[in-house]
Amino acid sequence: MERFHWVQHRCRQLLAADSGRGWYSAPDDLPNKSSPPRVSGKRRKVFAHHGPHRDEYDAASRRYKGNAIRTTKYTPLTFIPMNLFQQFHRAANIYFLFLALLNWVPVVEAFEKEITMIPLLVVLVVIGIKDALEDYRRYLFDKKVNNYVVQVFCGLQKDYIARCWKDVRVGDFVRLSCNDIIPADLLLLYSSDPRGVCYIETANLDGETNLKQRQVVSDLPLQGSEFTPESFHSRIECENPNNDLSRFRGYIEHSGGVRVGLHSSNLLLRSCTIRNTETVVGIVVYAGHETKAMMNNSGPRYKRSQLEKRLNTDVLWCVFLLLAMCLTAAVGHGLWFKNFRDSVFQVDGDTPPALAGFYVFWTMIIVLQVLIPISLYVSIEIVKLGQIYFIHNDADLYNAEMDSRIQCRALNITEDLGQIQYLFSDKTGTLTENKMVFRRCSIYGIEYPHQENARRLEVYEAERSEAAAARSVTLRSACSRKSLSCRSLSCNRSSVSLHTLTAESAEEEDQLSNHVQARTGAFCSRMAKDVVPDPDLVRKLTCLSSSGLRLRDDSPGTPSSLELTYITDFFLALAICNSVVVSSPRQPRHMVPEARTPLKSLEDIKLMFQRLSFSPFSTLSSPQIRGSPRSFTSRLAMRGKTGSFTFTTPPNTRKSGADPGPESRQETCRLRSQVDFTVREEAEEAAQEEDQEDQEDQEDQEDQEDQEDQEDQEDPKPNGDVDSEEDSDDQLLYEAESPDEAALVHAARAYRCTLRGRSAESLLVDLPGVGSLAVQLLHVLPFDSNRKRMSVVVRHPLTEEVVVYTKGADSVIMDLAERPKDAEQAQESSRIAEQTQKHLDAYAREGLRTLCVAKKVLKEDEYELWLKRQLLAESSIEGREELLLESAQRLETELTLLGSTGIVDRLQEDVPETIEALQRAAIKVWVLTGDKQETAVNIANACKLLRPSDRLLTVNCESKDACAALLEGLIEEVQRGRDAPADRTEDAGFILVIDGRTLDFALSEELKSGFLELSRRCRAVICCRSTPLQKSQVVQLIRDQLGVMTLAVGDGANDVSMIQVADVGIGISGQEGMQAVMSSDFAISRFQHLRKLLLVHGHWCYNRLANMILYFIYKNVMYVNLLFWYQFFCGFSGSVMINSWVLILFNLLFTSVPPLIYGVLDRDTPADALLQLPELYGAVRAYKVYVPSTFWFTILDAFYQSLVCFFVPYFALEGSDVGDLSFGSPINTSALLVILLHQIIESNTLTWIHGLVLALSAASYFVFVLLFSAFCKLCSHPTNLLGVETLQMSRPLLYVICALTTVTALLPRLLFRALNNTLRSSADLGSSQRDEADSETYRRRMQRWNLQHPRAGGLPVCVDNPGLEPGLEPGLEPSVVS
Repeated sequence: MERFHWVQHRCRQLLAADSGRGWYSAPDDLPNKSSPPRVSGKRRKVFAHHGPHRDEYDAASRRYKGNAIRTTKYTPLTFIPMNLFQQFHRAANIYFLFLALLNWVPVVEAFEKEITMIPLLVVLVVIGIKDALEDYRRYLFDKKVNNYVVQVFCGLQKDYIARCWKDVRVGDFVRLSCNDIIPADLLLLYSSDPRGVCYIETANLDGETNLKQRQVVSDLPLQGSEFTPESFHSRIECENPNNDLSRFRGYIEHSGGVRVGLHSSNLLLRSCTIRNTETVVGIVVYAGHETKAMMNNSGPRYKRSQLEKRLNTDVLWCVFLLLAMCLTAAVGHGLWFKNFRDSVFQVDGDTPPALAGFYVFWTMIIVLQVLIPISLYVSIEIVKLGQIYFIHNDADLYNAEMDSRIQCRALNITEDLGQIQYLFSDKTGTLTENKMVFRRCSIYGIEYPHQENARRLEVYEAERSEAAAARSVTLRSACSRKSLSCRSLSCNRSSVSLHTLTAESAEEEDQLSNHVQARTGAFCSRMAKDVVPDPDLVRKLTCLSSSGLRLRDDSPGTPSSLELTYITDFFLALAICNSVVVSSPRQPRHMVPEARTPLKSLEDIKLMFQRLSFSPFSTLSSPQIRGSPRSFTSRLAMRGKTGSFTFTTPPNTRKSGADPGPESRQETCRLRSQVDFTVREEAEEAAQEEDQEDQEDQEDQEDQEDQEDQEDQEDPKPNGDVDSEEDSDDQLLYEAESPDEAALVHAARAYRCTLRGRSAESLLVDLPGVGSLAVQLLHVLPFDSNRKRMSVVVRHPLTEEVVVYTKGADSVIMDLAERPKDAEQAQESSRIAEQTQKHLDAYAREGLRTLCVAKKVLKEDEYELWLKRQLLAESSIEGREELLLESAQRLETELTLLGSTGIVDRLQEDVPETIEALQRAAIKVWVLTGDKQETAVNIANACKLLRPSDRLLTVNCESKDACAALLEGLIEEVQRGRDAPADRTEDAGFILVIDGRTLDFALSEELKSGFLELSRRCRAVICCRSTPLQKSQVVQLIRDQLGVMTLAVGDGANDVSMIQVADVGIGISGQEGMQAVMSSDFAISRFQHLRKLLLVHGHWCYNRLANMILYFIYKNVMYVNLLFWYQFFCGFSGSVMINSWVLILFNLLFTSVPPLIYGVLDRDTPADALLQLPELYGAVRAYKVYVPSTFWFTILDAFYQSLVCFFVPYFALEGSDVGDLSFGSPINTSALLVILLHQIIESNTLTWIHGLVLALSAASYFVFVLLFSAFCKLCSHPTNLLGVETLQMSRPLLYVICALTTVTALLPRLLFRALNNTLRSSADLGSSQRDEADSETYRRRMQRWNLQHPRAGGLPVCVDNPGLEPGLEPGLEPSVVS
């Protein structure tokens, strides 16, 4: 530790000496490329509020915002002007305002001035009230948050005082306690933890409930038992506020001139919660709206749906139609005015006909204003809110286990869910549970199958199947229905890895929830924790604690010292190469427990070596270096033979190490009891067959062990109870940032390599046969998507060597493995790598997730040189990520491969059924994953993406030319395959599998057309080893080039780019936080929810909205044409035959609500039928409810009905003495009835709500007309004559005309609807029946064709069948071209 601190101090001296005015400068012995030039620009300088830099603080703090937040848009004074300003940004309101102002021009006035203002005023008032209520709700929330209380240091009182959040300023010292919410972005300066760490929960920020560790700024001169803000004289310089939650750059400059780099682990973010730390103190660096949380506080996502884009085109057609009608009226009026100048009508003789026509043109714009359905956009928003409400409250989309329901983050693309053609899915966490369970491993080139562990998983599945059957398969919560049925979906040799398993049982969850105040560690399910060790591996680990161990590499049945070293290092790496937080009911997360008695500490072990006069290196041969694998194993074995790791006894009873005697043997036996596994007897039987002499020694030890166990029962020792230690082990909780880490830590713990505590500088680990060891943690190089690995740098507790332990993707680790120059070592290393690769391939074929584990021993000079570069990278601001990446890559080379692991990632519930339903709905499903090719293919096989009849096209190329030739050949091959079954022409039967390197070639400008053509002809595509950028490029290519509707679904941060590029992005709130959810349009908790979301809600939303738009356009065009036909009988003067009040309120009140109910509640097909017949989804998508043809058909129908509604009353009243309003009364009444009954014909669902709304709409019209005609004398003089409407409605002729008009107008629509429904339903039903009948025949034909063309053209084509390994189907051998 002293040497480490000296190196740190020396490096910082070099930094301080050479820094100058720049950010930092490199020492002379380092290359200049590691030191980027100083970047100019503004930086944030932070000074303590109460300190020696008072003047600088006053100058700098003026530019920084306070901590008060304000999410409201308005104040009482600015509400009216600002709200009006924002509302008139909408085209609809500007249109209404233009018409209202136009009506004030006397020469073009069509109605009374007040009447034309009504629509605009109603819209402005209603939206204004809505905005005011929303803003007032935000105001109440802001007021609540701003008045939270926090402890802030006061320089006058020299103490912390309570102050509201809104009064906190940049530079203030804030003290927080456990469970306090952080009020601003703080730089952590003090923690009550003696190691300078604290833990925060970021659930309020990103939804992740696992704890994050934060570290006090290193080398603070005032760090001690208490923090005194008065002594803080440092200056902080950091980057300007930004919204990157994972990045923080800056440095703190102490009074002595020493600069210390700052990074994200030093920053406490606003809205997070302090956990498991008694007290922390920080200085505010960002406040209020400049905090990262507030800068990430964005509203709902806005996207334009395809339906809305189509609507905009049709609105333009309505504009052209309006202009044509107005132009017709203007020309007609000019001609009429010219020909009838001397008529009896009162006309202005001084006005030229052309000018009169020009005035009439604008008058008709006012009269026919409703033809442009601007109000339709407001209606669409209301309908979408109603649709989202029903989606959000669907009980089938509720996850009771996670207590989460679907989130609709994009409010305006619900109808796009019904038009999806391509679905791009991640694999891990999306198709699978992302709940990892350790399955098997390979160490030193030797595979340990863990058969008992496999049987354990089978037992779990059987128990869940029985439990599901006993509970009638379905459990219901208060508002959910969740199927817990388990389906056996074995794939290849694996009988457990791909089973669809449910969540833990209720009893198990209750047990876990009662732990640590109803809080469990992340990913610590019973299935992940209860790992059954492999007997062979147990026997080898037992040799470490056996006093009869002989260090002879050639001893039969005994592992060599080198193999034992590999095994020990392997499990030590699993235990410490992670970011897992350890806790227990008696131990908070931020405490690292001391080495527990009766195990000896490392110092006691070293002292024991000295007393027993054993040299740790006495058994090493001269060529061996310090800390080599053999030396390490020898030291462990020496400790086992001398009893140097026996249990600690109380000091007054401790005996000298010079006479270990019988007590030493008894203590050794007691230690062996700690590594007594459930399968120990099996391991001992194997040892008896291999080494009879070791068996006899073990029997003697077991006799003494039994004797001592009896003594312990009679006189238990207070500090040495093994059972209590095992109980303590069971109570340890691991909180991991990923399920992979948790699974590996639990696996190491199953072999008694237990992680017991963690701090910023040390780890406490139990090793089998050794005991508790404090491992000094020097550096953690976290996982990132570029390196695809994680490393920890530690000082080994036994060898004192600096060791790097690395775990990561096998494709990366295998390439970084060392290539020894020595022939013997090279041969051994090659053997281990070759065998490990074979095991990795086998794991991948079983669908297991694979990781490789490696190590590297550094010399002191190598470490010191690397440390200088690392400290430079950590202290930099500009280019910090690039420098850290370069530093990590420089360290992670020439690794010694230790072994590999295979982890089960189970399929989610009903994934196969969901994918099968989506494919039946004519949705092409692609899987884009970063996993190995074999793993991805196996998962695709298990989830029914691959069918028995499908041909697998595997494309792995080394160059772009080879890729081009291969794509061309495969296109021809697929075309021949499609032509073979003459009666089938659909793109089915071929599955394309392409790896990441080849995908790079395929996405290039030269080859993307070929890749697009091939993938379009395939039924599905699986992209393996793909990066986040490649995922987004694939989605964008398909979306733009094919012009199809795309949907992307994922659960992790690596899926964000793909989700954002797709037309519809769906995030799954799974085990990898909320990054995907926060970037998505919709968020679900399970993949199976896609089935109902698309097939039911997507189908309904599209049909409802499309039909509502067509109905709305029909309603407007039909009613406006009544006024247009009247112009032919009034000289195109712009006069109307309908009361102006009724004319304005007809669309605003009488017929406004029925379309909304129609758009929210209509159901063309029941949900059960849509789920049982997914083909209906594809049929409706192909049928296209809303296309240009349906638009123009609707326009023609509206013209026809308007002609009927106008001319039937016209001919019925021809020759009578009725006035204009008396003539318009039956026309208006007939139009109302036709419009309302037209909706009934178009509606597929009629409920009491529909009936009530339609009845109220009709009743409101009659009531208003009667009251208006009876009591309003001067409301609209002279067009409104008192009693006209009352008289008309009292005559039977009105109702006869209305009945005849309604029947004549609606009869063609009724006949068309009946004929269309009859033909469509028969076609859909017949299509589904044909598909079901021909599916089996088609599969058989494809299988026969496969047998006839097993290797056509030497192309990389292979067939996968469930239950068989790729390429093992009889008569078929796959060939892979690289």
